[in-house]
Amino acid sequence: MSIPAGIFDRVDLEVKVKDVYRQVALAPEGKYHFEVGRPLAERLGYPARLLDSIPAGAVESFAGVGYFFDLARLSLGERVLDLGSGSGTDSFAAAVSVGSGGEVVGLDMTPEQLHKAGELQRTGGFANVAFREGHIEELPFEDGSFDCVISNGVINLSPDKAAVFSEASRVLRSGGRLVIADIVSGRALTPEIVCNTELWAACVGGAEQLGVYEQLIADSGLTLRERKKNPYTFLSGRARRATDTYGITSLSLVASKDSKAH
Repeated sequence: MSIPAGIFDRVDLEVKVKDVYRQVALAPEGKYHFEVGRPLAERLGYPARLLDSIPAGAVESFAGVGYFFDLARLSLGERVLDLGSGSGTDSFAAAVSVGSGGEVVGLDMTPEQLHKAGELQRTGGFANVAFREGHIEELPFEDGSFDCVISNGVINLSPDKAAVFSEASRVLRSGGRLVIADIVSGRALTPEIVCNTELWAACVGGAEQLGVYEQLIADSGLTLRERKKNPYTFLSGRARRATDTYGITSLSLVASKDSKAH
């Protein structure tokens, strides 16, 4: 995605993104461009039994854009990294799948989300889950340290998606996989939309064209294996109009790190 120099303020973007997801953590009942909570998760495909096994406080702040655990096929004992873990819904879901012998690390940049997720981890007894503060473009982990990297509705928020995919590939072991749900577009967005940090924070302005998005994944050394469309819609009129005009949609996909990848 080409961002006109001198117009797009990345610092302003981070402030707006943090503000939106701070409110999602503290006031999940509020009104946003997107839906939040258990009804959304169920409509996207999360089984009720799985949601019942996750702290309700995490699910009430769920703001994902798709369901991907059917693609992830997590196994007992695996180590999982959740990029943009929010209040922890997907981290806790992964923890259920990998069991007590596995480990899940959630990474997020919003203090209120991290605090909420951390409290839920402690009170819920999820000893195999930990949450850390950080940015998805610069991961504080060693090479090859995870079996699976997951992310839900977060990569579109990054102005440097190439760095996100490169870092995800770096921390994956050989044979590991990237499994994500994210917002993409059918055609290029106008500079007016791309440079609107409010629309970025709403998961619209940062939607990359699908072909470009998949090429960025390939450039990082990952091989796309499978993808599917998610039944996701925005709530606000402004976000819906952009969605209709530019073919913005939600996809879940899995890509693997082959043995020859860097």
